[in-house]
Amino acid sequence: MTMMHNLMEDVKDEVIGWRRYLHKYPELSFQEEKTAQFVYETLQTFGKLEISRPTKTSVMARLIGQQPGKVIALRADMDALPIEEENDFDFVSQNSGVMHACGHDGHTAMLLGTAKILTQLKDQIKGEVRFLFQHAEELFPGGAQEMVKAGVLEGVDQVIGIHLASTVEVGKIGLCHGAATSGSDTFDIKIQGKGGHSSEPHLTIDPIAIGSQVINNLQHIVSRNLDPLEKLVVSVTKFQSGTAYNVIPDTAILSGSVRSLDPELRQQVPSLIKRIVKGVTEAHHASFEVDYHFGYSSVVNDDKVREAIEETIMDVWGEDTLMRLPALMSGEDFSAFSNEVPGCFIFVGAGNQNKGIIYPHHHPRFTIDEDALEMGVELFVQSAFRLLGESGNI
Repeated sequence: MTMMHNLMEDVKDEVIGWRRYLHKYPELSFQEEKTAQFVYETLQTFGKLEISRPTKTSVMARLIGQQPGKVIALRADMDALPIEEENDFDFVSQNSGVMHACGHDGHTAMLLGTAKILTQLKDQIKGEVRFLFQHAEELFPGGAQEMVKAGVLEGVDQVIGIHLASTVEVGKIGLCHGAATSGSDTFDIKIQGKGGHSSEPHLTIDPIAIGSQVINNLQHIVSRNLDPLEKLVVSVTKFQSGTAYNVIPDTAILSGSVRSLDPELRQQVPSLIKRIVKGVTEAHHASFEVDYHFGYSSVVNDDKVREAIEETIMDVWGEDTLMRLPALMSGEDFSAFSNEVPGCFIFVGAGNQNKGIIYPHHHPRFTIDEDALEMGVELFVQSAFRLLGESGNI
């Protein structure tokens, strides 16, 4: 048996245990105080690590090898979501209305397992491995940005992150060439009309009727303003107006999200939205305000880092394990790290139809196949050595 196999056998039950503990006690973004303390105290038991708290609810650990070399950062996010869990296993969330519905419990457990294994291999490390346990991925402005400002990437040459994916079958690992996730922005549109009694609509400027037309016309941004091959999603997700059955209100508020892969196209969207809203509201004698919020930028995989990860996957598990995935139209604040240093974001399959693990991320019955945790740990470990300049497998 290989050294890696023996190391994995020693740690895999702990990794599952850590994941289940974290799943049972989830905490929301920017509130991960007990989670961060658990991670900190667990890391302390490994020895050989320099551990710090870059922000109130994040943790960083540094494993500095015996010889100089590159600095590689590995990232895991730790926060949960405001969702009431509907699973029935024995480690279901004990915090009402809060749930690990995106796999961050698994990410944290995998990185803890990785840290434990690599501390045992310190004598073989040329350079440094830096472990970033990040808070608040799910809530803009995000924890990654805060950690970068706190200096966690100082001296780092390359960074990788792993996301467990219930949409990918366990045993597979997916990589995107170029963009891995989309830019993720939001908008709020206020339509100012003139209210009145519902029996006299001719005396009003109805913001609900105008807002409905705005929604219809916003769909033309994608269908009639762009090359059909461009990837852009514009979704209105909230429409707030009115308080009574017989009153036409003064105002309506429309809110929504925009997802895009092209940075130049992303910059054009606010003006396209304003042009449409201006045209519709002026036609009906209403006024408007548009408040556009740029959120997480697109995660773009660096070609050299991605190629190193692909080589690792094929060497360890074989070519059949590797999947080339299209970019996801979801947001991820890993971009705050990969915008600073070359990086790669990797999707490890955690779905399993035979076990009924079929629910999408952010669903109240979301879970993962825990067999994916072992693969994630080994991928972190083997990739770290590959990026540090070691070509063979452990």
